[in-house]
Amino acid sequence: MDFSSLRSLITRYCTGEESWVDSRTVYIGNKVPPPGTEAYIIQRFPDNRIVSSKYTFWNFIPKNLFEQFRRIANFYFLIIFLVQLIIDTPTSPMTSGLPLFFVITVTAIKQGYEDWIRHKADNAVNQCPVHVIQDGKVERKQSQKLQVGNIVQVKENETFPCDLILLSTSREDGTCFVTTASLDGESSHKTYYAVQDTKAFNTAEEVETLQATIECEQPQPDLYKFVGRINIYLDRNEPIARPLGSENLLLRGATLKNTEYIHAVAVYTGMETKMALNYQSKSQKRSAVEKSMNAYLIVYLCILISKALINTVLKYVWQANPNRDEPWYNQKTETERQRHVLIRAFTDFLAFMVLFNYIIPVSMYVTVEMQKFLGSYFILWDDDMFDEEIGERPLVNTSDLNEELGQVEYVFTDKTGTLTENNMELRECCVDGHVYVPHAICNGQILPGAAEMDMIDSSPGIDGKEREELFFRALCLCHTVQVKEEETVDGIKRGIHQGKSTSFYISSSPDEVALVEGMKRLGFTYLRLKDSHMEILNREDEMERFELLEVLNFDSVRRRMSVIVRSSSGEYYLFCKGADSSIFPRVVSGKVEQVRARVEHNAVEGLRTLCVAYKKLTHEEYEQTCHLLSSAKLCLHERDKKLAEAYDVIEKDFILLGATAVEDRLQDKAAETIESLHKAGMKVWVLTGDKMETAAATCYASRLFHRNTQILELTTKRTEEQSLHDVLFDLSRTVLRQHGSMTRDIFSGLSGDYQDYGLIIDGATLSAVLRPTQDVISNGGNYKEIFLEICRNCSAVLCCRMAPLQKAQIVKLIKASKEHPITLAIGDGANDVSMILEAHVGIGIMGKEGRQAARNSDYAITKFKHLKKMLLVHGHYYYIRIAELVQYFFYKNVCFIFPQFLYQFFCGFSQQPLYDTAYLTLYNISFTSLPILLYSLMEQHINMDILKRDPSLYRDIAKNSLLRWPTFIYWTLLGVFNAVVFFFGAVFLFDNTTFTSNGQMFGNWTFGTLVFTVLVFTVTLKLALDTHYWTWINHFVIWGSLLVYVIFSLLWGGIIWPFLNYQRMYYVFMQMLSSGPAWLSIILLIIVCLLPDVVKKVLCRALRPTTTEKIQNADKLYKGHLSEFTPLSSLQAPPTRKHDRRDNESQNHTHRRSDSSPPKKLMCTYWGGRPDYCTFSSFLRIGENPRFSGAAYAYRAPGPETSV
Repeated sequence: MDFSSLRSLITRYCTGEESWVDSRTVYIGNKVPPPGTEAYIIQRFPDNRIVSSKYTFWNFIPKNLFEQFRRIANFYFLIIFLVQLIIDTPTSPMTSGLPLFFVITVTAIKQGYEDWIRHKADNAVNQCPVHVIQDGKVERKQSQKLQVGNIVQVKENETFPCDLILLSTSREDGTCFVTTASLDGESSHKTYYAVQDTKAFNTAEEVETLQATIECEQPQPDLYKFVGRINIYLDRNEPIARPLGSENLLLRGATLKNTEYIHAVAVYTGMETKMALNYQSKSQKRSAVEKSMNAYLIVYLCILISKALINTVLKYVWQANPNRDEPWYNQKTETERQRHVLIRAFTDFLAFMVLFNYIIPVSMYVTVEMQKFLGSYFILWDDDMFDEEIGERPLVNTSDLNEELGQVEYVFTDKTGTLTENNMELRECCVDGHVYVPHAICNGQILPGAAEMDMIDSSPGIDGKEREELFFRALCLCHTVQVKEEETVDGIKRGIHQGKSTSFYISSSPDEVALVEGMKRLGFTYLRLKDSHMEILNREDEMERFELLEVLNFDSVRRRMSVIVRSSSGEYYLFCKGADSSIFPRVVSGKVEQVRARVEHNAVEGLRTLCVAYKKLTHEEYEQTCHLLSSAKLCLHERDKKLAEAYDVIEKDFILLGATAVEDRLQDKAAETIESLHKAGMKVWVLTGDKMETAAATCYASRLFHRNTQILELTTKRTEEQSLHDVLFDLSRTVLRQHGSMTRDIFSGLSGDYQDYGLIIDGATLSAVLRPTQDVISNGGNYKEIFLEICRNCSAVLCCRMAPLQKAQIVKLIKASKEHPITLAIGDGANDVSMILEAHVGIGIMGKEGRQAARNSDYAITKFKHLKKMLLVHGHYYYIRIAELVQYFFYKNVCFIFPQFLYQFFCGFSQQPLYDTAYLTLYNISFTSLPILLYSLMEQHINMDILKRDPSLYRDIAKNSLLRWPTFIYWTLLGVFNAVVFFFGAVFLFDNTTFTSNGQMFGNWTFGTLVFTVLVFTVTLKLALDTHYWTWINHFVIWGSLLVYVIFSLLWGGIIWPFLNYQRMYYVFMQMLSSGPAWLSIILLIIVCLLPDVVKKVLCRALRPTTTEKIQNADKLYKGHLSEFTPLSSLQAPPTRKHDRRDNESQNHTHRRSDSSPPKKLMCTYWGGRPDYCTFSSFLRIGENPRFSGAAYAYRAPGPETSV
């Protein structure tokens, strides 16, 4: 090799050219090609290691510290700590350094543990054994040692270790079946094909003799695209070139099914595999509470700077008088006197910043992190959300959004597999207008086993019977179903019936399985695909064989699939099935109108419909079709486009045979869940790819739409009749005519006094709304705003014919609207991942479409019905807990630092600390942190059963109501008031120069300790007053924390600690407690501090109680048994409306109670259409008094509940 070639290779290696060049060459078996065929260039490829972990042993500390100090609070405290080290500050650097070290350490341990779990998962994958063919033998290797070019043997039910090109399989036709659930969420079986010239190499010895190279594109993340070419060297010098496509590429993470073994060559390994390239780092989602925390932090930072600035200015005003300069025993040095006044002022400003910096609660962040992490286990441990059918519990993929579950305003849900079971069952067929229904009779005769189908209409004639059998044959042949004799799933053998082995069907589509099983019940049984022949058993138990010539696979653009078969008599048939919109335009004959009417009828009933058509081909037509398909498949450029053009030419001039209707049943309690979400004030939108009629029927069944809901359509059909501009403005006038400018957020469909509107929009119209034409822009039209205004005034919205990207666009559109509502997206398939990632909270359902949605979600549940408890109970609790935690932390830090600010006015602004260093350090870490942490984990302000029964309580915490500015200001002012009482109460006590029993005077450290003691007891008792749910743990932690403070103070001041360079606290605490006035002042000051808050709560509960407070009062009155009632806030309208009363009565009759329950009554009155809970000492007198007949209440007695 000359120097220029060497220089070229070095340049390519150094610049990483091989990572971006268009193609790569893979040598199968890493064998050198025959001499003279092509140049042999060694390329560098990564090994097969997968790395999902974030840190290594060497970079954990620097990388983790860098990430933690990117948080503004941590960085702020680091600066404060450094300032304390650099300049002379009034407090020890330990007062800031120790809390910061604690926070950083706890967070690092948490993140390190999570990364260790990822390391373990990576090692389990990387050390998994794989079978590699070397020197004609099968050897075991670790997966991470696999290299590009290695020939791999994979057996049934094993996972592919990297991206492979299929060379041969155990099946004679060179096909294998694969599930890709871990990649795209589809649990169905897909068919992949070996290269035709290599499928005969079935043994390890034969594969070893193969000499070939693969030229393919560089790695890219598209799962469904692959372009390559294989050059096979046989005896002759010129290689045979064959095209490679996505049907030849087996992806890492997919699983081999229904095939004994395969041989394949590795083309992409490690982090270059398509699965690794599809690892998308989720954008960091921040909750509304976290945003409020940051806003409050900025306010408190401004307060801190203001305090430091005021004290700095006042210090120099104070020292302007020569008599008030430093005392003679603390004279400034000459160096200090010569320093510029601005430098001295800046140093003093920093010193005051350090003195007051505790107003910023650094420990709040670690407490919030711990609360979220530990609180997430309550979802994991919830037995009500455990699914016994699949043995799965809910998953929490991130705990950062727990409280966001209590703030949801919009719920976006998929339909198939989310609202429905994704369990398909054939309900009827329509052949030439004749309707067949399952499980009964066919052509007037009871079929064997009574498991057949019933024809409702009159029996067809002889010609009709031939068309009927042709229809059934078409469904038995036009599919991609595979047959398997038996399969073991979780130790249970499928396909075994009464001890005999029976076949069952697996397919890429559950609809196809339902259709083939329906044909089996009718008498036409699909047996197998053998030697490229499809075998079916007809009603006379005669086997019919059809040679499978071509398969035109289904795609979402064509929305149909076709097969070309040849019968035993030599006739060529093209059978096609697909959506009505893609079949009817291509039909030239058949009973189109009758079938169309039946399809529309079934769609309205919520059934999934498909149309079936066929045409006969002559031998010449078949030859032309083969030529079209072959030329399109051999194209390396724009292969998909040329195939689509070929399919368009082939699939036309059909004869319509009939249609099918498949039912996807609604999930258990899906309707009740949607109804509860509506009552909780949430808007529910259904986003689906199904046709409008089917989706609308599901919406009615799930109570998204009601019979009195006025449906507004914004669909392609309507926009064809009039312009989109006119349709939008007509709909806008319709919904705003009754409500004016008020939106339905106020009503949410809960009051019958207002007309309910439901909007239906399809994907094509949505695209026009989101991307208006230039004409619309020039006319000043803003379709997005009009569309949003219409949606805001509708109680429910159905979006049909949605592409996955459009689902995400809808969510993004609502998120960006002027209200900025909190959104939740829930789905079960890979097509729902985009909207799950886009929404504020993403929930995946562990369903039948794989786990892609569950893995990309923030939370995962097994059934849609569990969403009710997750939001109404867990979300409610999470929000009220963390809201109290945040407000309480700021409150107790105001109480802590404001006395220090006031103290400066009494010490000549000398930066003298009020509290001892130990108290400054341990206040937030030990003395006051554990009670609020436990409160934020265990508080239940309302019983769980009441929250489930009364969804309207969710409205009380909507719109971040507990963290609004008025509430924040109240907590801050309460803290300031308490601080003033602490300080000036102690000053008043010290005014008369308190003496101890031995005549000693109290000093400044005794004064500070007295203030600190009142402080600790006040803030802890304030939390005790706010606690509604008491357990022995609460008592232990609250009273225990006070006891810990007392014991620590006794030890800290009772021993001379040798490691301290000062002993200023020696005997201070005990000396203070030895004074009677000190005890009296402590008790009085605590009472004075807590009294205003108690009075305020009593007055508010008496004069303007919230619904939550009324329920709390009622629950206390009945000693916690209120949850046994039917919650009366579910009566959403005044009792004078008779039809609502009947509905409520019928619901109340469904609840049963134990006969031993004592008779109790709860009264519910109405103020402005909302339920009002009232409690009385004796309901019996009220019940007997006819003057109270206007109130609705439920009577607790043995037997059914009765509303009166």
